[in-house]
Amino acid sequence: MNRIGSSAAYGRVAVLMGGQSAEREISLKSGRAVLDALLKRGIAAEAVDVGDDVLSRLAAGSYDRAFIILHGRGGEDGVIQGALQRIGMPYTGSGVLGSALAMDKYRTKAVWRGVGIPTPESVLILDEGDLDMAAALGFPLMMKPVCEGSSIGMNKVESRSQLRRAWDEAREFDSLVLAERWIVGEEYTSSILQGEALPMIRLETPHLFYDYEAKYSADTTSYHCPCGLDPAQESDLQLLCLKAFEAVGASGWGRVDLMLDGQRRPWLIEVNTVPGMTDHSLVPMAAKVAGMAFDELVESVLATSLGRGGDE
Repeated sequence: MNRIGSSAAYGRVAVLMGGQSAEREISLKSGRAVLDALLKRGIAAEAVDVGDDVLSRLAAGSYDRAFIILHGRGGEDGVIQGALQRIGMPYTGSGVLGSALAMDKYRTKAVWRGVGIPTPESVLILDEGDLDMAAALGFPLMMKPVCEGSSIGMNKVESRSQLRRAWDEAREFDSLVLAERWIVGEEYTSSILQGEALPMIRLETPHLFYDYEAKYSADTTSYHCPCGLDPAQESDLQLLCLKAFEAVGASGWGRVDLMLDGQRRPWLIEVNTVPGMTDHSLVPMAAKVAGMAFDELVESVLATSLGRGGDE
């Protein structure tokens, strides 16, 4: 793992944060933490709150590379990656294809099924007629927008009468909505950095699921790292998560979320290609247990930009 390099090798770094997605506030918080860590490492970094003029601002600032810490649409879906690639600016994390595919929960699951990775059965809801197919999966279900993060627009559905309301709420954020079979069991996440899986985290929350509040503001969420699994089982799950990550073309760094049901069978849920870097975030927790300070982790993510775009 290429964790540490010369600060001069990075040149001037634009920390891309904020943006216009539903996750803007979390991105700003992550971005400030990333910026502080880079400056602590002696790296010439500046914050760039991303708007429609981002490319002209990057050109005017004579930046050498971009640290993408934009969550959600516009930052995690291949859009900013494609723009940066077009101007030849190196950037962190996954490329255009990996970002776009991982952001799309429906197509991610299709890829996983194609390579034998277990993921809960689901139905894509395009119109009201598809609600009957969702109900046929059985209750409870998870209703979620196809292309949103941070559990935005997600709801547990426990009866046929709740389906329409949950669908209406989810499609406020995306015209494509996924109904997914609910998995009863323990929730885990596997952070990935430069082709290696960090120690897994087991999540516990009194909420119905690990929702937006549980992620970012609740003090009742518990994080267990080490996760408590047998070392051999944890290793197997880490390998499965690496396979799932690579299957969708993701690279550099990210996070894979999964469940273990009552029979201890794994079910892969989704991939995050630009995870949070706040004081409640999971990747920094896993890195700390692996012996990495936050600023070292941030520079390791920045190192994923080397050898890309303008560096080539």
